[in-house]
Amino acid sequence: MKPFTPVYVPVGVPTFHMPSADEAFAASCGLLKGLDPAFVCPADKLLSVEALRDYLEPLQPDLIVFQNLTFANAAYMSEILRRFDCPVILWTLREPVIDGGRLRLNSLTGAYSAANALRAFDDRPFLYVFGAPGEDSVKRQLLSGIQAAKLKHDLKGLKLAAVGHTPQGFGFGRALDAELMSVFGVELEAIEARELIEKAKAVSEADCAACLEKTACMTCGFENTPEQNRVDHAKLYRAYRDYVDEHHIGALASRCWPDFFTAYGTPVCTVLSMLNDEGVPAACEADVYGALSMWMGQQLSGQPVFFGDPVSLDEAENTLSFWHCGAAACSLARQDTGAVVGVHPNRKIGPAMDFGCEAYPSATVFRVGREPDGSFRFFLAEGEILDKPKQFIGTSLVVKTDAPVRELVEDSVKSGFEPHYAVIRGKHADTLEALAEFMGFELYRY
Repeated sequence: MKPFTPVYVPVGVPTFHMPSADEAFAASCGLLKGLDPAFVCPADKLLSVEALRDYLEPLQPDLIVFQNLTFANAAYMSEILRRFDCPVILWTLREPVIDGGRLRLNSLTGAYSAANALRAFDDRPFLYVFGAPGEDSVKRQLLSGIQAAKLKHDLKGLKLAAVGHTPQGFGFGRALDAELMSVFGVELEAIEARELIEKAKAVSEADCAACLEKTACMTCGFENTPEQNRVDHAKLYRAYRDYVDEHHIGALASRCWPDFFTAYGTPVCTVLSMLNDEGVPAACEADVYGALSMWMGQQLSGQPVFFGDPVSLDEAENTLSFWHCGAAACSLARQDTGAVVGVHPNRKIGPAMDFGCEAYPSATVFRVGREPDGSFRFFLAEGEILDKPKQFIGTSLVVKTDAPVRELVEDSVKSGFEPHYAVIRGKHADTLEALAEFMGFELYRY
C-alpha cells in the first residue's frame, strides 16, 4: 500500500491583498509540515483553476486540506471533487484586518462556495476548520483531522481474521466480508476454530518450547497451572502465532467458549493476551467489530488496548468498571501484582489472565457499533483509568468518565449499544470523531 499522502491546496484569486495571502500561505505551510512532514505543498499560491489543475495532475492524495487564501469560486472545489474521492478538510482563514479599508482575503465567502459544491456534488462529508495558522484550536483540529485521515488510509491495509463464529446471542460481533471491505477497506478472512485446534494438537513440545518460555517470562504464577494445560496453551499459542504470520493478520476476533474447553481442554484466553502484547489486537467471543475497535485504538495510542464488558457503575465515584474473562495484554497489568495467571472464572480451567490494570491519566472508551438499520456508528467517551485492584476474577479496569456516568450508561443502553468496548490509553475522541465525520457515521460522544 502506498504511503499516506496529505496534500495542501491553497486557492485564491490575485485581485485580493497578496501580501496578506503570502503571509498566510507561508504560515500554513509551516504548520502543516510541522503536523505531518509528509504534507505536499505547492511552491506558490494557486491563483487560477489552471494552476490548480497543473498542481493536482501528478498527485494521489489521501487527504486534502483545502484552504481559501482569498475568495475563490466553486470551480476550484469542483476540480477537486472531479478528480478525487478522499477526505477533505475545509480551512477558512480569519480576516486579518478590519479597519474600514479594503477586504484583504474574504476567505469565509470562499468557504461557503466550496462547502456548497461539496454538498451539491455528492453530499460528501468534510471537516471544517476556522481560524488563523497561529491559533491553538486550529492546530488541534487539523491534527485530529490528519490523524483520522491517516487511520482511514491505514484501514485499507488491514487484514482481520475471524476465528470461528460468534456464540448464539452474540450476533452483534458478526461481520460480512464484503461490507467490511466496502465500508472500511478491511479484508476479512475466516477460519474455523477447530482448524486451529487441530493445528495446535499437531504441534510438538519442542516446537512450542519458545512459546511456553515467553508466556512464563511475561506472566506471574504460570507455573501454578497444571503442566498439561501449560503445554497445551503453548501449542495453541504456536498455532495462532503461525497462522497470524503466514496469513499476514493484523487483528483477529476469536471464538473462545465453549470449544476450547470442550474440544481442547485449555482456554484460548492467555493466547489472546500474548497476541495483544505482540501488537496483534485480539478480541474474544469472535467479536469482529470489537477487534476492529481495538486495532483502531492501538493505531492511535501505540499501545495494547483493553477489551471488555461494562459490568459495574458507581455514581459516587462517577466510574464504570470494564471486565472480561482473562485475555488482556500482560503489559496492561498493575505493577504491584504483575500479569497474574489464574483460571477462567466460569470453567475453572487455566491459564487465563487474572489481574487489575494499571492506572493511566487519560483514556478513551470506543466502539464501532451498528444502528438498528445496520448503518455504522461510533461510541466515544473519555476519562481516566483509576488506581484500582482487580474487581472480579478475570481482567478489569475502572474508568472515571468525564461525562456523568449514570447518564452515559442509561443513554447508551437505551440506544442499544453493544456490550463490548475497547478502552484505549490516551485521549483520542477528537480524532475518532473526525473519522466518524469523514465516514459519514453517526456519533454518540459522552
